[in-house]
This record gives sequence, C-alpha cells and structure tokens, in this order.
Amino acid sequence: MSLFTRQCMGDTSLYQNLLCNASFYRLLLQLDDDLAAEARRRGCACGDRLDSACYPRKPRGVPKELEDAYSCRHSFCCAKEGCRKRTTPPSFRFLGRKVFVGAVVVLITVLRHGATPARMAKLRKLVGVSRRTVERWREWWQRDFVQSAFWKATRGRLRAPLDQSRLPLSLLEAFCARTEKDRMVDLLRFILPLTTASRAHET
Repeated sequence: MSLFTRQCMGDTSLYQNLLCNASFYRLLLQLDDDLAAEARRRGCACGDRLDSACYPRKPRGVPKELEDAYSCRHSFCCAKEGCRKRTTPPSFRFLGRKVFVGAVVVLITVLRHGATPARMAKLRKLVGVSRRTVERWREWWQRDFVQSAFWKATRGRLRAPLDQSRLPLSLLEAFCARTEKDRMVDLLRFILPLTTASRAHET
C-alpha cells in the first residue's frame, strides 16, 4: 500500500485537506485567471483582439464562499466582424462540461480506492455527489480517459508506466511534488488539454 493511499485512509485524509480547503480553490481560480490573461494577450489567430465572452457556470463541489467566483468560465470572442472566433482557454477548475469541478472529480475518484463504505458515504455527503456519479467518474477515468488520443500521446512522457486500473490514483502518484496540494495542481496541469475537449462529457 502506497503512502498516498495510507494518507487517504487515515484520520488526516486528503479530502479533509483539499476537498474543503478554500485556499486550494482560490489557487485554481488564480491559475485560470493567468491562463485567461495569456490567451487574451495572444489575441485571435486572425490578429485581432479578443473580447470577454465568459460562459456562465453553476459548478458543484466548491466551498460556498467561492461559488460566485466560480460562476463563470473564461472565454473570449474575436472582436473582428467576419471572424468572431471563440477562444476558450484550458482550465484548472473545470473538466470539460462536467457539473462538478475538476478537482472534485479527481479527488473523490482517488479516495474511492482507499475508502471504507462509511467513509465513501461521508465523502458523497460532503460534496453532494451520488454513488452513481462517482461510478461514472471511475468509468470515465478507466475507459474514456485511457482510450483518448490525449492519453495515448502523453502517457509515454511519464517516468514509468501506470497501472491503469488504479487511475486516477496511479497518475497522482506519478507526480513528485512535496505536498498533496502541489501534486493535485501538477495533475490538473497535466490534463489541461482535456478541459476543452468534447470527450469530457457533462456528468
């Protein structure tokens, strides 16, 4: 049993440290703001400027005090008539069109590997997610994710082959950051290309 799995199962489990940690979600918001600023600085592929055209969102799983801050996803529209091409930067907060924020999709699925039924019930209650939804997330990681062009193109960049049956836990363990927060950010950074992909269907 890995150190990470033991941490998930212990009294100081990861969900207590991150799932309800407002500073973690503020960090993800700042990282998204940085990605949006960079996208706007680059402008449209046609050479014109980008105007803000954010998508309204009502994501689940974030601390209540940050619900307003998470109520939109950065997106832009070209200002040039005849172009109007939309640019939506990747996101540390949103995993495609999933209703729950990306960090929750990762963390709850990770914790499923080491949680007792009682702890899993507590986790579901904590973020308001159903057993069926958690199972869909698990299937997404172990079926859709591993079959995606993204994974086939990027898995070779990791230090060692991963046990795909333990995703996303095995992917989280592949990052060597010192803290759980940094490790989660590294994982979310790794899957950024998927955050605007049509494969990340809403669940």
